[in-house]
Amino acid sequence: MHEAYAEEVLQLAAKTEPPRPLSSLKLICIRVASRHVADIDMDALIGLPVSLIKDLLPHLSIYDLIRLQPALNQRGISTQSAWVLILQDIKGAHRVLDLHSEDGSKQEAMDTCFQLMFYGFKYKGVAKQIFNVNITTLFLVMAKYIKRFYLRPSQFLQTFAKEQRALLTILEGSVDIVDVKHHKDLLKTESQFALYVLHRLLDHGQAKELIIYGLDPAMLNWILQDRGSQHADQQLTSVPRSSLVANPTAAADNIATCTYVDLESEEDVSPCKRPKLDDTFRERGAETLQSPVEPELLCQAFALYGSCLTGSCPRGQICSLQIRECGRSTLGVLVPFLPTWLCLRSLTIQSCWIFRVSEVKSLAKSLKQLWQTSRSSLVDLGMAVLPQSALMALLLDACPGLHSLSLEIHPLDVDPGPHGSGMTHEPTYPKELSLRKLSVKVPQVMADIHSITAVLKHSPHLTSLHISGIRLPNSSSHRDLLTSISESNHRLRTLHLEDLNLADCHQDILNLLRNCMLEELSLKDCRLLERCSDRESYLQQVIDSLKQVRSLRSLDLSQNRLAKSAPTLAELFTGSPASAVKRLDISSNFIQPAELLELGQRLQTHPPQQRLTLDLRKNPWDRDRDTWHDALRTLRPLCDFQTDGWKSRNTMADHISNM
Repeated sequence: MHEAYAEEVLQLAAKTEPPRPLSSLKLICIRVASRHVADIDMDALIGLPVSLIKDLLPHLSIYDLIRLQPALNQRGISTQSAWVLILQDIKGAHRVLDLHSEDGSKQEAMDTCFQLMFYGFKYKGVAKQIFNVNITTLFLVMAKYIKRFYLRPSQFLQTFAKEQRALLTILEGSVDIVDVKHHKDLLKTESQFALYVLHRLLDHGQAKELIIYGLDPAMLNWILQDRGSQHADQQLTSVPRSSLVANPTAAADNIATCTYVDLESEEDVSPCKRPKLDDTFRERGAETLQSPVEPELLCQAFALYGSCLTGSCPRGQICSLQIRECGRSTLGVLVPFLPTWLCLRSLTIQSCWIFRVSEVKSLAKSLKQLWQTSRSSLVDLGMAVLPQSALMALLLDACPGLHSLSLEIHPLDVDPGPHGSGMTHEPTYPKELSLRKLSVKVPQVMADIHSITAVLKHSPHLTSLHISGIRLPNSSSHRDLLTSISESNHRLRTLHLEDLNLADCHQDILNLLRNCMLEELSLKDCRLLERCSDRESYLQQVIDSLKQVRSLRSLDLSQNRLAKSAPTLAELFTGSPASAVKRLDISSNFIQPAELLELGQRLQTHPPQQRLTLDLRKNPWDRDRDTWHDALRTLRPLCDFQTDGWKSRNTMADHISNM
């Protein structure tokens, strides 16, 4: 099946390949050599001059890079640029961003290309990767490096049972994350193949992280049973799997009403058992499966294609679960499993609709029962979208030992505070919460800031904080937020404040910078200079304070309308102490080409201590292209920069006030 796909891709590429311009003899030789690397002696190839190898790298395929990378690394040659180019060939240059390491670039390229090739996407960029290589051989070589497998409805899944059983065996040992999307009907043949692949990766393999999109409740129930619940609710075993298929929504409602076992007193409760099918199933082919089945029966069914898996199968554990596009029936299936899910370390639930308060309370009740077992592993929790910020207290009360909490809040009206959330008193927190990471996003609506500041005051161990989008009444300010951070969160290393109006918080920002040990700071779209009578003077004060933060390595000032003030940022690297910032994001600031050129000239006079990564995206380079390119040439010896094809003349920029 994949061999036919490979032939089609090569034919398509041959038909659509544009004529090449005249090239130098050196480039012609490099292109020819790159297409026949497998025929060249490896020792001779590795022994070439470094400059020549670097010229060859952009022309190598995945297969060649995998073979050559270990020896190239021993010579001190990085293959990162080649992996990035492979991604750019397939995704487009403007969609490949923020890849700063060789391993990260390689992993992203591997996972992306494997998915596209396995599922038969006919991108022209794929042709280079399969030229002169048997595609099955390429899959086997790539499989050892694949960490994330995307499980999608496709006829190509059948090849795991018919043609590529060895490939699935290798993936069992490499895949850590399984991403499952839109398998709706368990009675369909392709869904049965999906169940088989899931079983192999989750139960026979080492995958313990699961990401789910829009699954049918019956499919979700099949996945969750026996993969985390060491102890089971007896009522769950009374819900036949066949009834879930026949009426999944009703079944979810039934499950949601189940009571939970007191785990501290019920040590000998037997695990849930899947209903077994009639033995006649073993005589059928896999295409004729008519109902959800035991994993053991799946393995036996696919033995008809030559699989050697027979007998009892192991059960894996799901330690990290993300449910995206969560529906109400989906939540009804999930909630009863939580009190017994002792191995679950991370849970993220995202939905395109806003959860009801009653649904959040039901979830919190299950989580609290899990925590009361004293054997819970849950440390990371994410929820989107909550109707009230006060519900944050309910979740922290249910899971007081959380290390990471991520919430998106969208109040339907003005956030009513604790009493409106159904709580009969102000929330009380222990003297010290265990939180290390907190992220609260409010999409540009009024919200109760007091719920957030209360959590901050009780989180002395916090190392990462991200707050976005909170709107306050005209008479209010974010000063309380900045004061809480300055006074209560001395261990903070990462601070992201995004889409907040800090225009009247100048002194509070300076106080925060003078009393912190941040490694990463983002003040994206915070209107820093909006009410400044003397922008240059205030920005210089901010820079002087930043230079005192000796631990700071990453600074994001994007979307702050810096414009003509941008050259002042070169002062970060002057004097003593000079800033040790390695990454500076000044994207989307309406910086004109002349202003960028001035920034580059100032940096030439006082260069950074180490090479700087500079994000210049969404600035109006097209207003004066020659000057912009002069600026980039000035910056190139000092910086690695990120640019894009943003067209300021065709886009309604939010920086219009600076034009």
